[in-house]
Amino acid sequence: MTTALQTTAHRLAWLRVLTLAVAAFVFNTTEFIPIALLSDIGAGFSMSAAEAGVMMTVYAWIVALASLPGMLLVARRERRGLLLALFALFVMSHIATAVAWNFALLLAARAGVALAHAVFWAITSALAMRLAPPGKGQQAIGWIAMGSAMAAVLGLPLGRLIGQALGWRATFALIALIAAAVMCAVYALLPRLPSRNAGSLRSLPLLARRPRLLSLYAFTAIIIAAHFTAYSYIEPFARHFSALGEGATTALLLVFGLSGMVASVLFARFHSRLPTVFLGASIALLLAALVLLRPLGAMPAALYALVFFWGIGISGISLCLMVRVLHFAPDATDVATAIFSGIYNIGIGGGALIGQQVMQYADLAWIGFSGAALGAFGTALFAWTQWRWRKA
Repeated sequence: MTTALQTTAHRLAWLRVLTLAVAAFVFNTTEFIPIALLSDIGAGFSMSAAEAGVMMTVYAWIVALASLPGMLLVARRERRGLLLALFALFVMSHIATAVAWNFALLLAARAGVALAHAVFWAITSALAMRLAPPGKGQQAIGWIAMGSAMAAVLGLPLGRLIGQALGWRATFALIALIAAAVMCAVYALLPRLPSRNAGSLRSLPLLARRPRLLSLYAFTAIIIAAHFTAYSYIEPFARHFSALGEGATTALLLVFGLSGMVASVLFARFHSRLPTVFLGASIALLLAALVLLRPLGAMPAALYALVFFWGIGISGISLCLMVRVLHFAPDATDVATAIFSGIYNIGIGGGALIGQQVMQYADLAWIGFSGAALGAFGTALFAWTQWRWRKA
């Protein structure tokens, strides 16, 4: 009898983690779906892809600005109820996005999504570790990462296909519908979750005295900006520089997503034993892919291979950085994660803006080289600071 109860509790714990992983899939899909639909969204408002790209910058910077204040504002809130409120805002904002009749209204609706995103990612990793069976916290983080990767595997290609068939507005309407279903699952499956180890304003001076954590935050902003300098515009790059058709471009996004799943599997298998080697290899893959984007971008087969290794690199980096944040700040996980999420989105917005400037003042072909140069600088700075304060 006891064994049966333990088995049931074990399965329920993983079902709850799975619910959070699906939620991560939905949030990541909506953040990056403009990448797959950028040309169509721009055309819908008589704008170029580069001009429409500002919606990614605005979204990312709202998340960046709102993550820490939002987390502090809800630090004492019970987590299940908070998740339900976030999903309510998320669903309503997507309905507004789907019916937006001008670009300003679209940006306002996306701002609502960004506010929900800011708090969601500040609490989700710690919640996943808390809901997982005993001793399975890092595996639960892997499930969240898998959900995020599935956004690129399934969310972006499916969203693009729906956008091509029914228009980009239908994609956002479908996201609202899926989010409503996840909201119901959160209500049905998650228990009451009082706030725990969330941290407060008093945590900030303590975190500021941890140089390796501050170094990690700086590296996060730079390396993510390096990635998104190129990735934000991979759809127009594939269409115009690589001369890929609609179907081939969708397949390219699918390859990138599959690589994220591969990275999650590799992370679960190797990171605990070789954390520094795993991070170094991931950085090397990202920088190599960015450098080779222009030389190999005109060859479709080479581009597919390049994007596959690129995806492994950036996914591996993101997983490594998240685990290190939790390691460096076990006493204020939600605040430290909120700062990380905000800084990550500074990188996304900054990268999209840099890529836009490269396209406007140089050429689309140079987005990879620009990202690689920025990433190399960030890597050198990170390596030096981590070595400098290795005993801190």
